[in-house]
Amino acid sequence: MDRGRFMFVVSIPPKFERDLRSGRNPSVQVNIDATAMQQAGIGAGYIRAIFNDRTASFLTRTEESGPKPVELVVRRLFNPNAVSSWFKSVVAIINQISLLTVILTGAAVIREREHGTLEHLLVMPLTAFEIAMAKVWANSLVILVATAGSLFLIVQMVLKVPFAGSIPLWFLGVMLYLFFATALGIYLGTISRSMAQFALLIILVIIVLMLLSGGSTPVESMPKWLQALTYFLPARHFVSFSQVIIYRGGGLSAVWPQFTMVTGVGLAFFIYSLVLFRKSIAVTK
Repeated sequence: MDRGRFMFVVSIPPKFERDLRSGRNPSVQVNIDATAMQQAGIGAGYIRAIFNDRTASFLTRTEESGPKPVELVVRRLFNPNAVSSWFKSVVAIINQISLLTVILTGAAVIREREHGTLEHLLVMPLTAFEIAMAKVWANSLVILVATAGSLFLIVQMVLKVPFAGSIPLWFLGVMLYLFFATALGIYLGTISRSMAQFALLIILVIIVLMLLSGGSTPVESMPKWLQALTYFLPARHFVSFSQVIIYRGGGLSAVWPQFTMVTGVGLAFFIYSLVLFRKSIAVTK
């Protein structure tokens, strides 16, 4: 071990079998090179399981276990073979929708301010609402087309991931969520004064949205007070109705509460972002 040739060394004491038969609970020393932390942790678990299994079979004189009073049988409806790509591909699309929508919308607002094209828009007979809505539908259309391409070409054709529910219903939910995401991009683009500041805000906001959405970590495993806060995040409801539609094949009757919450929060945030955007335009004038 000092030369790095072995990572695990098991030292079995003399008369180990005799002490085991007499019930004296002998000890076995396991030396582990912990410089490779991940392998050390996994290997220690394997060694413990092997010793427990072989010791139990030796003492009982058989390797066959008796019938269990209760046997748990797990049957997976959506993913019978537990293929990880089936779940990861859908979660990746959900995360990329949030990331790309916010970045494209916010960057468009900042670039127009930096290049002076925002002043050109101000001399036209356009209101702040019309300018903001142009950002919303244009970027939403780009993301929607990219989402459709990713879903049909990559997820369904290449990865062979089934879609249990209604595709039009899911895209309806995506459009509702894009309304919130574009409003968030307009808000971040309005309060940011440069692309560098916008990039820092993106890191803080997007990481929080992804972690609290329930796509990577279940909401139920979070503290109670944090679960209550995530209820007001449209990202959580987006992940929730996506799982219901794609995995469980649920219809509108099962996801209308999430649709309503995403629409309500998105509309409120859009109004707030529009007020800030109008104030920034007034200052520019």
